Amino acid sequence: MPRLVQVLLAAGATLIGLTSAQCNLTPEASIATADGVEFKLLRTGLQRPRHLVVDTEGNLLITEAGSKGVRRVVLDDGKDLDVCIDSDDALISNANLNHGIALTADGKTILVSTPSEVYAYDYDASKGSVGSRRTVITGMSATSTHSTRTLTIPLAGNPNLLLVAGGSDGNLDVETVDKDVVRSQVRVFKIDELLAADAPLEYGEAEVLGWGLRNSVGWAEDPSTGHIWSVENSVDNLYRGDVDVHNTNPGEELNFHGLPNDTSSAQYGANYGYPGCFSIYDTSNIKGYPGGAEVGKQFAGTPQGETDLGFTDEECQEKQAPRITFGSHLAPLDIKFLDGSAAYIAFHGSWNRNPGDGYRLSKVDFADGEPVSDSDDPKAEVPLMWNTDNTKCPSGCFRPAGLAFDKTGRLFLTSDSTGELYVLTGV
Repeated sequence: MPRLVQVLLAAGATLIGLTSAQCNLTPEASIATADGVEFKLLRTGLQRPRHLVVDTEGNLLITEAGSKGVRRVVLDDGKDLDVCIDSDDALISNANLNHGIALTADGKTILVSTPSEVYAYDYDASKGSVGSRRTVITGMSATSTHSTRTLTIPLAGNPNLLLVAGGSDGNLDVETVDKDVVRSQVRVFKIDELLAADAPLEYGEAEVLGWGLRNSVGWAEDPSTGHIWSVENSVDNLYRGDVDVHNTNPGEELNFHGLPNDTSSAQYGANYGYPGCFSIYDTSNIKGYPGGAEVGKQFAGTPQGETDLGFTDEECQEKQAPRITFGSHLAPLDIKFLDGSAAYIAFHGSWNRNPGDGYRLSKVDFADGEPVSDSDDPKAEVPLMWNTDNTKCPSGCFRPAGLAFDKTGRLFLTSDSTGELYVLTGV
């Protein structure tokens, strides 16, 4: 056999071997799934992967919060779980990008966020190339505690709108009792105005869709209705008077925001309670509640060592209550819909409760644009993928951070703690 042919065959065998090895990865943690749900580990070694989107060519664009930027992952043509990564390259190098990413309806503009700004890049999905950076939004408070700025485009109902959400500065951010403080809220921008403007728009000048949201990191549109839903990370170390209730209260929240362009709705501009009001999950340690404690009702409380803002339970009952309340400290970081049948939620997991909880992918079943469960149901969450041993968490287990569906219904999931990318079917 000629020497050149031998070399080429050897090189080809090496490439096949590498591809095969990369397509048969073993998760860092021991993982279990619900009946019918299957998964495959596609990638390891990512630097704190967070939110992600699927472009018009079916490629994945993933933010890496570990001082990287945005990575473009090109998949092969394999169906279902037979898929493998064809190529994998840095698309945008910017150490300040830490979480948020969105793609316009035509797939030609990427929007990404830092703690204080939103940038736009022209994007060619087929070539995997971007244009120069443009700053389109400024004036967001560069908080040190909750620094993510989630970007959401309601592609089904309002594709010209961009929702930009940011959290509090600290566990209890007392200044956010004032709506004009541009934290713990979500604001609405028109994309055509953003991209056509000669100068960046100020975050504080946009319409407020919702406020009183401590750290609502996950946002999504139900494509069957156009309605917006979010998931809230509530406070740590909460006391009710002199009683420590923090281990099982307050609950995390699934909040309803209505249509993002319906300024006449009860949800548009509504206050969801923070920093003085929180949601009951464990009714047993919420004593003296007017009419009796119920799951999902808002109550007054103050985190240990923080300023008592003087809210009462009666005042809290007037705030916008969650549609579903989850267990305490589960830390939901993303929510996505495939259709109108369920909301899929990435629970990053706790640090402020014993035993630890979360660290899983779950769903909430929907019908006719609403969760099937009543608002006082403590068991609306249906786990789909979880760690078999939570005692190894949070440092030694997978922790879901971002979710995205492709056109075939496959669900892609990032785990920032382990630097992994998964694909799931049967959800």
